[in-house]
Amino acid sequence: VLYASVLRLWDVVDDLSRLRPERSAAYSVSIFGSARITPGCKEYEDIKRLAATLARKGCTVVTGGGPGLMQAANEGAREGAPDHPERSVGIRIALEFEQGVNPFVGEFFEHRTFFSRLHHFVLRSNAFVVTPGGIGTALELMTVWQLLQVRKLTLTPLILVGEMWEKLVDWARMYMSASESAIAYATTQELDIPHCVLTVDEAIDIIARDFDAWFSSPTLGGVEGEAPLSAC
Repeated sequence: VLYASVLRLWDVVDDLSRLRPERSAAYSVSIFGSARITPGCKEYEDIKRLAATLARKGCTVVTGGGPGLMQAANEGAREGAPDHPERSVGIRIALEFEQGVNPFVGEFFEHRTFFSRLHHFVLRSNAFVVTPGGIGTALELMTVWQLLQVRKLTLTPLILVGEMWEKLVDWARMYMSASESAIAYATTQELDIPHCVLTVDEAIDIIARDFDAWFSSPTLGGVEGEAPLSAC
């Protein structure tokens, strides 16, 4: 009886997850990255500048709400839009070894499981930026990549910043494509899903184009009072 009840509960959750509005209230960019990067280093300052640029132009910046590059993104979002704290969002996971949400988060959510937390990121994001990180960041990257592969997500840029992720995609091409393996574990189109870039400026350019398309669409976006990224 308990087992059947749990399965029915998951069915309810799945049904509720389909209740997504046709028109999102804001263009949100989730930024994933390491919790171990300290303020002041190049990676921290780069992600801070990326988030400040996005928030200044009207985007909502979403992170895991913790330290490191998550804090850099939230700090940049607050710096870019000081009068709009809601543009700096943290979706945290409760962990014993992390103290809490970083001080630059303007809107805060907390989850007990990684599964519901990742689902929350997916539900509210128009684009994903993956910056240098470890196993947790890799999990987030692969989850989004797989959802794009099976078209549970569409029209959602997945941008990988830095050499480490480019090498990961190269590894996937080497071992998953038909040209290098007797079996095609993934198609060329699936392996081309991530946008690999080396700088945050390249990531900004990709998001700018997608933001413009979202802003001009009568069904996807177009929040009154905000200007397209490329127009500012």
